[in-house]
Formats: sequence, structure tokens, C-alpha cells
Amino acid sequence: MSALFSIVLPIFALIFAGWGMRRSGISGPTATRELNRFVVFLALPALLFRIVANAHMHDLWQPGFIAAFGLGSLAIFAITLVWQCRRGAHLADASIDGLNSAYANTGFIGFPLCAAAFGHTSLGPATVATILTVCVLFGLALALVEIALQPQASIARAIGRVTWSLAKNPLLLAPVLGAVAAACGVVMPEGIERFLNLLADAASPCALVALGLFVAEKRGRPDWSVLTPLVVLKLVVQPAVTWLLAAYVFRITPGLTAIAVLQSALPTGTGAFMLAEYYGRSSDTTANNVLISTIVSMATISILLTFWGH
Repeated sequence: MSALFSIVLPIFALIFAGWGMRRSGISGPTATRELNRFVVFLALPALLFRIVANAHMHDLWQPGFIAAFGLGSLAIFAITLVWQCRRGAHLADASIDGLNSAYANTGFIGFPLCAAAFGHTSLGPATVATILTVCVLFGLALALVEIALQPQASIARAIGRVTWSLAKNPLLLAPVLGAVAAACGVVMPEGIERFLNLLADAASPCALVALGLFVAEKRGRPDWSVLTPLVVLKLVVQPAVTWLLAAYVFRITPGLTAIAVLQSALPTGTGAFMLAEYYGRSSDTTANNVLISTIVSMATISILLTFWGH
């Protein structure tokens, strides 16, 4: 119970605060998009830049952690893709459902949760998990959607569009710039350092409130025949697969294993909804999946934290 009250409840209380603001009418219909833009384009990139710029290489280069978390995510994505295609789903829809079951909310929930549960030393691996999620996994889904919706287009053109989309992603650019700054030994002027720190410190609370605003939006009735397997794959199967890979295949340290499993056990991130909305593919299913997995994860994350003694 200590894990629930000291770590999980404060984080989900911020989500609930955002939910309450939207449902009560204090925040308008554009609040979700605007706050989300602040987090994605300013606050979270500043946090990623600060972490990477101030980190030692051995804090980020953890091959076992990268393999366990990355392969765990890809395995769940592949399982969902095959399952949905065998059910007759369009490849574009199956790819988005792959994100629904494998795209962990590492950016909005992962950072504050890891910091509270494991301390600031866990933010290096949390950054790696975020990069793998928002770049590798999202890039793969984006490529498949592009190929599915443009069957006559060349593979080179689809790859070009995906590469350009990722190159513009601030969540990818920020850690790259941070790595360059660290490699070159750049020392930030005090004013710029303070500016980045203010933005970075705003990332976690604003991200959680933005998520609450998002889940408060009214949406259609859930299709439980699809949503139930997606939520189970995300909150139960993915952390189980990641744990097996981390503990028994790559044999990483117990601390890194705990971080990898916790990151993989996070609810579905809003990136899946953004992709569905952009391409006009089953956005109601994706939105409901984000909502339901976020609610259920309060219990599943509490169980994991209690198991690891936090």
C-alpha cells in the first residue's frame, strides 16, 4: 500500500486533476491539444536534452536494457499485427492496434514514475525507453501505415516520408542535440541553463495534466472484443515478456530489470491516438484504449511497485 500512496496516487492525482478540469468545463475543448503541444515541443524535449547532456555514456548505453525493452515492445507489436491481420483487419488499422498494445506512455508517465520509484539515476534508462518507443516503434508503425495506404507508391518514397517525419520529431532531436553537447563539452550559459531547467521541471506535471484532459474527452462506446485483448497485451503480456528477456535472456541487473518492466507496464501512450487521428483510422478504439489502459494501470503498476519493494 505504501507504493500506492507515496508513488502512484500523486501521479494519477495529476491525471485526475486534468480530467476534472475538462469535465467541469474549466478547460475548453482546445486545452488538450494546446497543453500537449507545450509538452511535446518544449517541456519534454528540454527534459530529454538535460538528461542526455548531463549523463555519462554508460548511463545510456545499456545493451541488455535496450534489447529487453526493445524486443519486448516489438514482440507485442508483432503479435497484435498478426492477430488483427488474421481477423481481416486492414494493415493500417492492424499497425495502429499494434501501437495500442505496445506503445508505452514512457514520456508522460514514465519519467515521473521512475523518478519517484527509483530516483533520478533511473532517468537515463527511462530516456532510452522513450527513444525506443517514440522513434523505433512509432517509426515502424508509421512506415507500415504509409505502405498500407499507398500500395502503388515505392518503398523508397514511404521510407523517405517516415525518415522526414522522425527527423522533425522534437523527442528525437532533443536527445541527439544533448548527446552532441555532451560530446563537445559544451557548457551552457547560466541563463540558458536556468531556462532549460524551468522547462524540464514543468514536463512531468504538465504531461500528466494533459493526459487527464485527453482521457476526459467524450468518446463512443468501447468495443470490448477488441479492447480487452489490447489492454491485456499492454498491461500484462508486455511486462511479462520484458521481464523474461531482462532476467533470463540478457540477465541485466535487478535494478535495470525493474525499470524495464515498469516502463513496459505503462498504459498506452497518446502517440497511438495521434497516428490514428492523423490518418483517420479507428481513432475511437485507440482513444478508448488509452483511457481504459490508463485507469487499469493504477492497479497493475501498484502491484509491480509493491513486488519490487518500493
